[in-house]
Amino acid sequence: MNQNSIPQADAIGRLIQELNKLPGIGPKSAQRLAFYLLRSPQEQAERLAAAILTLKQQIKLCSVCCNLTDSDPCALCQNEQRDRSIICVVEQPQDIIAIEHTGVYKGLYHVLHGAISPTEGVGANDVRIRELTVRMNNGSVREVILATNTNLEGEQTAMYLNQLLAPLGVKVTRLARGLPFGAELEYADDATLTRAFEGRREL
Repeated sequence: MNQNSIPQADAIGRLIQELNKLPGIGPKSAQRLAFYLLRSPQEQAERLAAAILTLKQQIKLCSVCCNLTDSDPCALCQNEQRDRSIICVVEQPQDIIAIEHTGVYKGLYHVLHGAISPTEGVGANDVRIRELTVRMNNGSVREVILATNTNLEGEQTAMYLNQLLAPLGVKVTRLARGLPFGAELEYADDATLTRAFEGRREL
């Protein structure tokens, strides 16, 4: 019998449907989570609901680096201990978490929120490239590290950024090939990311 044909309370069915929309959550996992929440204490469910609402209401983009933050500028941009002459360009906010976990990089970041993909209809104007070029205007940046993913879209984005930034007189580097082609940065282990940073090459 199909799961959708099993009679259940409307509230449970709606929750299962919403959980099923989350990445990596199939119908069975959504059903398990729904019944786990149903059995959990009221306070736990309320904390989860409050955390989700707070996330949607308070998180915004940093006006400098476009990272997700609840303060503007974000904590990384405000940190005077960071090397402000280097900007590491990543595709997604979760990439910053992966890099910071290594402890090897001490500069600033810029989040594109995507990658150029003509086949998907995503052009340069659809990601946060303009905001990056604005940051080049003060002349304090001496190196831009392109840490886009090592897939086709990431490589296309890196090539476009190199063509855009190189004429500005800034050093443009790319993470070393310690990262296998097709890999996403957020899933790379610390050792691989560290080697990729240390072996980065100029484009």
